Amino acid sequence: MDNNGKETIGSPTPEPDAGLNRDPEDWVTGDEPMTAAQRSYLDTLAREAGEELPADLSKAEASKHIDRLQQRSGRVSGDGDNAGSQAPAQ
Repeated sequence: MDNNGKETIGSPTPEPDAGLNRDPEDWVTGDEPMTAAQRSYLDTLAREAGEELPADLSKAEASKHIDRLQQRSGRVSGDGDNAGSQAPAQ
């Protein structure tokens, strides 16, 4: 609540990295089914790695597999911006 008694969101002080490095298990929407983009990218990574994964992964599970397979394949970009770790809209 702010000084006027109104409900607020966010924080009166900046949050370093604005939660971009939040664990997928902590995502509000982490237990929802993976997105179409996650599914497509995960399919590509899994095929390259010769792995089969369940098709009914949650967003959080898919993100963890994406991060793992990116590391294995060397697909992680140098700027820290990778598809698996981007927090979904919450």
